[in-house]
Amino acid sequence: MPVKSKSSAKPTSSVKSKATKNANTKKWLRAGREVFNIECEALETTRDKLDESFAQAVQMMLACKGKVACLGVGKSGHIAHKTAATLASTGTPAFYLHPTEAGHGDVGALSAGDIALAMSHSGDSSEVLELLPALRRMKIKLISISGVANSSLAQAADVSLVVHVEREACPLNLAPTASSTAMLALADALAITLLQARDFSPASFAMSHPAGMLGRRLLTQVADVMRVGEELPMVSSRASFAEALVEMTGKRMGMVLVADRRRLQGIFTDGDLRRAVSSRHDVSKLRIAELMTASPRVIAPDLLATEALKIMREKKIGHLAVIEKQKLIGALSIHDLLAYRL
Repeated sequence: MPVKSKSSAKPTSSVKSKATKNANTKKWLRAGREVFNIECEALETTRDKLDESFAQAVQMMLACKGKVACLGVGKSGHIAHKTAATLASTGTPAFYLHPTEAGHGDVGALSAGDIALAMSHSGDSSEVLELLPALRRMKIKLISISGVANSSLAQAADVSLVVHVEREACPLNLAPTASSTAMLALADALAITLLQARDFSPASFAMSHPAGMLGRRLLTQVADVMRVGEELPMVSSRASFAEALVEMTGKRMGMVLVADRRRLQGIFTDGDLRRAVSSRHDVSKLRIAELMTASPRVIAPDLLATEALKIMREKKIGHLAVIEKQKLIGALSIHDLLAYRL
């Protein structure tokens, strides 16, 4: 009976599966990268076609004495919601107003001096257009962001901004993808330009973000974290080595500050203790002033705790004395700062 050669043998199922997987991987990577290409193209085109209307919108929003109401439905509604949050957190008071709900009473949230920032890629969203007569009666200025320069919304606006999108990333050219990305970027450009025009500082940003790590890093001062009062390990320069050791051990901070009438003289740390013990001299009868490190690093209570942490890391030290009006008022440990998650 003839024997089939290996070359004529059929591929096993595992080989087929691997080949299919590799083919799918290449296909999906191509599809994913094409989405990036199309959306980058939309962003670049919209960026390059920014004109004086953008500056007019910035000027109008800078002059606004009230709030910016961001309007939109569908995907544009999601962009409007995010834009309101970005504006509010970067110095421009803003809120999201759902056009449909506005037509059923929520328009009462608007008042003279407010601005409406309406978003609709088609520029013909009925929910947004139906709200325009009410905005005109209330003399609310209107800025539009749309994808059609001569749309109903663009023509009704005091200032019209246009996102320029040749095609969506969706192969059906239906799902808002490139257009929503460009709309979001244009709204972000407004918010950040306004931030710069207002000289919005990190401290101002922190006031809008009091919670979480961001708030802690931008708001927490040395005075909020330092140890004071009974928690502060401190002895006078006349204290003995033994007295200082008892104070350092009891306060569990890894050091003791040496001060006379709150005037800082020095610091004695765990490291100083190890060096003193290993010196082979009898230190038990010495005063702590003979063993301390003079002129330790200090910091003011009104500086940010993150600045204290930066100093400790740069100088490779574990403690800082806190001085106000040339008097010792507290101390910081790097372990306390790290525990505070700064």
